Amino acid sequence: QVQLVESGGGLVQAGGSLRLSCAASGISVGIYAMGWYRQAPGKQRELVASMGRYGSPNYADSVKGRFTISRDNAKNTVYLQMNSLKPEDTAVYYCNGAENYWGKGTLVTVSS
Repeated sequence: QVQLVESGGGLVQAGGSLRLSCAASGISVGIYAMGWYRQAPGKQRELVASMGRYGSPNYADSVKGRFTISRDNAKNTVYLQMNSLKPEDTAVYYCNGAENYWGKGTLVTVSS
């Protein structure tokens, strides 16, 4: 059974940083494509960042240069380092694994 558990969300002021974590079980983050999505109130869920087994990470234009996706295969965990946060980054952030599995999300709120 695949489980993805996000953590690290919270309230931060604009310009601040947060690091989200996605602890995976039942799936190897080093083998499958992993990604972070977000959904703001009243908006559709959108891709924030993703990374496959090989190749460069992929980022939404709105977060390029501010967010970094990474993984620790030994801990079977994927991270999203978010710097220079903006109020428009406020959303529930979801971890996605192998394009099929989802975590329950973690709320990020950026105050102006």
